[in-house]
Amino acid sequence: RRVTEPVLRAKTWSGDTFEDPSEEALFDLLSEMNLRHRFVIVDRLDREPMDQHYIQVYLNDDMSCRVEYREGGADRHFQALVPGPFDMSGHEIVAGVLNDWAHDRPRWRQALPWVPWAPTD
Repeated sequence: RRVTEPVLRAKTWSGDTFEDPSEEALFDLLSEMNLRHRFVIVDRLDREPMDQHYIQVYLNDDMSCRVEYREGGADRHFQALVPGPFDMSGHEIVAGVLNDWAHDRPRWRQALPWVPWAPTD
């Protein structure tokens, strides 16, 4: 029996990693975010260049969140803001986007108002 390599790896604020997390696991990781535990990153491990295909969620001080995705080079790096409070409607929206992205369902591309990524202050 051949063991397959993971396709996805989720990483949290604490450095914990989860290989090929289920939709429920990704939902739960987002549920655990708070102002001390601000982010979740999901990397695609089956695309080149490595470390350049990911989606991440970051919780802002005002309880809104920033979602970023990257598909290769810097010219394929985008972000969207999801208004707070995250623990109300934002969580459901972001969980849908994260899971659609993770499972190659194209509807995540229209779910948020994506703009080219720019560094924040």
